[in-house]
Amino acid sequence: MTTPPPHIEIDGVPAADPALLAGLMTGFGHFTAMQVRDGRVKGLGLHLARLDRSTRELFGRDLDGRRIRGLVAGALAAAGVRDASVRVYVYPDVRVAVTVAPPAPDGPAAPQRLRTVAYWRPAPHIKHLGGFGQSYHREAAVRDGYDEAVLTSPYGEIAEGAVTNIGFWDGTSLVWPSAPCLEGITMAILGTRLESVRRPVTLADLSGYRAALVTNSRSIAPVTSIDEVTYAVDEELMGRVYSAYDSVESEEL
Repeated sequence: MTTPPPHIEIDGVPAADPALLAGLMTGFGHFTAMQVRDGRVKGLGLHLARLDRSTRELFGRDLDGRRIRGLVAGALAAAGVRDASVRVYVYPDVRVAVTVAPPAPDGPAAPQRLRTVAYWRPAPHIKHLGGFGQSYHREAAVRDGYDEAVLTSPYGEIAEGAVTNIGFWDGTSLVWPSAPCLEGITMAILGTRLESVRRPVTLADLSGYRAALVTNSRSIAPVTSIDEVTYAVDEELMGRVYSAYDSVESEEL
């Protein structure tokens, strides 16, 4: 006998699909976020691999990339756009939701000021739902005039930003912290096109780096300060970083 879904209302109106909404409300799942331009996505294969890998780990099932391509293309067509910020969410029973929002601004992002906080995400290798902890710390930082929070261990080892990866320039290589973190798609793209290394980075190391930057699906931005440590914007470095990212050919959905 099949158990019927719970009765769910939103603002007093019965939900159109209670079975779907019941899955969404568990807070258990994962997602990926991408920028679409003219129906194409940089690192699309990496996004599809992330979704499949996390679906296997959380739900024990494969997730066909062709299905995701079709769902995203269909959502874009329904929205009547070809440029967008798109998110693909995967929930229990491998239910997939796609959101379409206005695209992030193109071009260089404004420099950012960061504040560190002792907090690491659980299961950081998964871009999972339920990110209350990181959101709490990021919103607190923003209220205090910062742009982003940097997550560290209680012993001062840096892992990642609340919604970004963070990299440091030592004059030769981009240094990505080796602490457990979500390896972002933009980080992965840059890692294949610029001299990059992974190694431990601590709060005590910050003043020894020449520059820093943060990356996510929406932007690549230079960092001008982390707590009391300040950095000059290295225009030559940022030019190389933007050129490396721009050189990546986008993939058709």
